[in-house]
Formats: sequence, C-alpha cells, structure tokens
Amino acid sequence: MREYVSLIANALACCTDVSTLDHCLLPWGHIFTAPRSLKYEYELYVEREIEDYKDSVSRSSLLKIGDEAVAALRAQDQIALTEILVWIEVDRIITKRLRLPTYAVWSKKRMKDLERYRRPEHWGIDPRAALVRELQDSSDRHVLVAGADREGPALYLAARGCAVTAVEPTPDAVERVLHGAEAAGLTERVRGYCTDLGTWAPDVQLHAVVCSPMAFAGLSLQERARVIEVLQSATADGGVHLVETLAAATGAEEMPLEELESRYSGWKISIERNVGDGRTFMARKAFAVA
Repeated sequence: MREYVSLIANALACCTDVSTLDHCLLPWGHIFTAPRSLKYEYELYVEREIEDYKDSVSRSSLLKIGDEAVAALRAQDQIALTEILVWIEVDRIITKRLRLPTYAVWSKKRMKDLERYRRPEHWGIDPRAALVRELQDSSDRHVLVAGADREGPALYLAARGCAVTAVEPTPDAVERVLHGAEAAGLTERVRGYCTDLGTWAPDVQLHAVVCSPMAFAGLSLQERARVIEVLQSATADGGVHLVETLAAATGAEEMPLEELESRYSGWKISIERNVGDGRTFMARKAFAVA
C-alpha cells in the first residue's frame, strides 16, 4: 500500500512541476517560431484545463483520484505500474470529469474565435486606422508595440499573425497584454518587457513599430533621439513606424510633431487625422539602393 501511495504522490508532483514550468516559460519565450496547428492548440487547451482543475482542488482530493487511477490500471492487468502511467490515467479521469469538448467541437469554436480576433473592431480599433491599413499584410513579421494605453493593438497584430513584443514601463500594463494573449490563445506570438524604451533595445529585426507619445514619457530630448535612432536601425527596409493618438493641442503632446518629423529624415512621412482630435504620424523606411 505504501508503494502505491508513493507512486501516486510522485506522479502528482510531476504534474505540478510541469504545469508550473510551462506557465513560466510560455509568456516569455521566443518571439515567434511558426504558427502552431489547431491540434497542438487543442492539446495545450486540455492540458491547461486539467492543470487548473488540479490547482483548484485539495491534495487529498488529488490523492483520491490517484487511488482511482491505480485501481483502474490494476484492473487492466498492467504488468508494472509507473508514475507516467498513473499520471496519464489521472489526466484521463479529470478530462472525463470536466466533460471537455472533443477536438472537432473545440476546433469549430476556435476557428470562429480566431476570425473574430482578426477584426480590428473586436479590439476597439477603427477599421480605417493607419495601423489596420499599413500592417494588414504583416503576417510572420516582428512588431514592437510600446506606450499603449490598452492591449488592443498588440493582441490585434498577434491575431493577424505578427510576432509582437510589448514594452511597457509598468507591470500592470505588461500583465494586461500577456493575460489577454493567454485568454485569446495567442501566447506564443506575444512577449512582454517591463521597462521603458530608454533602457531597452531590440534583439530581432523589426518590421514595424507602433507606439504612442507616452512611450517617450520621461525621456530627455537626447534620450528620445537615441531611442528613435536605435529603433530605426533595427527596422527592416520598407518597415513602418506609427506614433498614434498625437493630441491636437501642442501642450498635451509628449513629443512635438516637429521633433518627430526632424528625426525621420530620409523616410517617407505622412500624418493623418484620426476619429476625434487625434493624429497619427507614419514614417516608412526607404529600401536601400543596390
């Protein structure tokens, strides 16, 4: 009997360790590798549901499920009980208890959700906005989003297939983006850094930069110049920078429009009015002459 108790305890401990490690790594992993299949997403969904259930019940309840798993395996005339076999059987029992949907049912709902996430309106973004128009064909591209007052732009771009890096100075802002990505099943396309642009530098080539004037808040004139130069150098030819929601009132801007224009010499610049009083500054990097 003691042998089975030890077996169950070890199996459940393995489950806990794996779920904890997975939760820590996913939001902060590589920016982007390749689109994951729906089948793989479904497996991750089932795994998360099982681990959430394990976290929600007491250890004694888990041990009872372990006893049930051992009894089921012994009834099948298993030659040898191992921690892995008990672990798998425990997950099977929990899956049955939770009445999780089949892959066919889940995938239909997931496809509908993804279609909804790809629409800018879902994230409170105007379909006519420069962000939507200029980045509509940015699938598999790297995008920096910084200084946003909401998580919508980052999640919208991730849903469109972009690899998004969100740089925000406050933990709440970063957590909002990462939690939103997890809820939408976009975790592998989004990573976040709790810092400001003055102390951060890209580690990949960027295809777009989307930010608000608040991304430059607290930076001196010289620091803003250095940040913009770093982002420009990291941007691929043909890439675009968008500074959104520039306030119409001069005193309300974190960075004057004239300063932005002076920093983007050699880039194709345009400025458009948004709905309301805001404006968007857009600059596209020219292609190098061969």
